[in-house]
Amino acid sequence: MTNIPSSGTASERMKNLCFLRVISLLLLLRLGDSGSTVRRLPGFQGPLPFELETGYVGVGGEAEEVQLFYYFVKSETNPEEDPLLVWLSGGPGCTSLSGLAYEIGPLAFKVDDYDGGVPSLASTSYSWTKIASIIFLDQPVGTGFSYSRTPPANTPSDTRQAEQVHEFVRKWLVDHPEFVSNPFYVGGDSYSGIIVPAIVQQVSKGNEQGLVPLINIEGYVLGNPSTDDSFDHNYRIPYAHGMGLISDELYESLKRCCGGNYNNVDPKNSECLRFLRDYDKCVSRINEAFILTPLCEFASPRPNLPERRRYLKGLVNATLSAPSSDCYTYRYLLSSYWANNETVRRALHVVKGSVGKWVRCNQDMPYDKDIESSIPYHVNNSIKGYRSLVFSGDHDLFVPFLGTQAWIRSLNYSVVDDWRPWMITDQVAGYTRTYANEMTFATIKGCGHTVEYKPEEGYVMFQRWITRQPL
Repeated sequence: MTNIPSSGTASERMKNLCFLRVISLLLLLRLGDSGSTVRRLPGFQGPLPFELETGYVGVGGEAEEVQLFYYFVKSETNPEEDPLLVWLSGGPGCTSLSGLAYEIGPLAFKVDDYDGGVPSLASTSYSWTKIASIIFLDQPVGTGFSYSRTPPANTPSDTRQAEQVHEFVRKWLVDHPEFVSNPFYVGGDSYSGIIVPAIVQQVSKGNEQGLVPLINIEGYVLGNPSTDDSFDHNYRIPYAHGMGLISDELYESLKRCCGGNYNNVDPKNSECLRFLRDYDKCVSRINEAFILTPLCEFASPRPNLPERRRYLKGLVNATLSAPSSDCYTYRYLLSSYWANNETVRRALHVVKGSVGKWVRCNQDMPYDKDIESSIPYHVNNSIKGYRSLVFSGDHDLFVPFLGTQAWIRSLNYSVVDDWRPWMITDQVAGYTRTYANEMTFATIKGCGHTVEYKPEEGYVMFQRWITRQPL
């Protein structure tokens, strides 16, 4: 990345502008590419009906020891002009293959006909790649197929992750100069709600510092985003009460004894702790990712909540031997069978020996959570004028929409389009409210922690927002 001064006389600024144009021309003439085209994938019948590229971009210093792996799907409509989106999965440590094959991408695993071997894949109808080019990025190092050539000098963290994704994007655009002028967005779900706003701020600062290539950033998209535990965690109990998972009496007792604070409770507050144990008994057999579906003992790891880490390990390790396709989360096992197949790795151009056993969510990765709240980043990004879409599945107990609504209210933005249903044909698909500073909040009715549970509604919501139509 090159740094161009942003101040000086008119003559100096003109010289800088001319220099930027020269640099841009050199970028356009640059030969070589960090990625490789993938025309066929094991498990998919025939050639892929979309353009897929996979590859690595080195980040983290001049030596580029950290190699971040990505899947890039070119827009199926008008890639020359359609937005470019980099998509992060949560965790931290969950692969972006989740976004590609479960949530917003053009592929899906066939669940019903799996009989061993390489799982089968099919095309999807509501892929966001129909209207946007998307980079599905495995981050931080140790996630998916991303690896380090030597033991990492620093433990991955929220702030380092934001810096490295920013570095990744600029280097990726150097290798793909045809996308430099496209509108650029950052997106993700779950724990990515901590990282994405920080990435947007990093990109914005880089542009202000004159780093090239300049990134045409316009905004960001977040689904059921982790934001701040004082909101995310504390609103689980009001949500559980509203959904009929706990009694009125237990709810009133919790409010009275815990004072509305259910996170980091004082160990001396024995009454609050006792009622919290009663709460845990009520929800222990609820699938918190989507409360309407069964809790399956072979479920893939859920978002990285410290208090559940040991429990999740037990679920994953104990039950892989006897899955049942009747459970929704069975499909998560198929990605593990698929990504650990050598023919698949060759097709994806994965560096041989770079990664041992592939896991969808790396719960054992060392990681420093050094951003306690992403709210200040939202504020800064709004001041800069970046658009944002924050959406919530309304049947998610991990990051309940009540908490998301609460932190958005704390920003004190004026409402420009008040609470109303948004529709698909003549049916309510969810509810939405639009604020000043170009922030839109939306719920998806009947959806869980990720948009995969309601793909049509998710696609229509994104399509309207990204094309600047009202939901």
